[in-house]
Amino acid sequence: MPVNTHNGLGKISIEDQAIAKVVKSVALDCYGIVDTVSRGIKDSIAELMRKQPDGKGVKVVTSGDRIYITVNVVMKYGVSIMAVAESLKSSIKYSVERFTGMIVDTVNVNIVGVKV
Repeated sequence: MPVNTHNGLGKISIEDQAIAKVVKSVALDCYGIVDTVSRGIKDSIAELMRKQPDGKGVKVVTSGDRIYITVNVVMKYGVSIMAVAESLKSSIKYSVERFTGMIVDTVNVNIVGVKV
């Protein structure tokens, strides 16, 4: 479901897939993150059926003018999990709010694995 907003010039609609691409890009730019991955077999099958699998491991839910984001990541071995996760959350929140002009209510980071 796309995020919609109106201003004096007209209507703006941003698809969830576009937001997911931004989230994945931010996640991969964050130090300590190796990749975004699907959480389970159900998510993998759902992503294969999508036309654009660029948002792999990212789930975006919009409700009104609020955005809820869940991202599943693999981290690099030896980094502080808590520090990297907090940095990732704040980076995603800032980037998506700047990109959409909407409020990001929640960013959940799930660490699925660690790569040596």
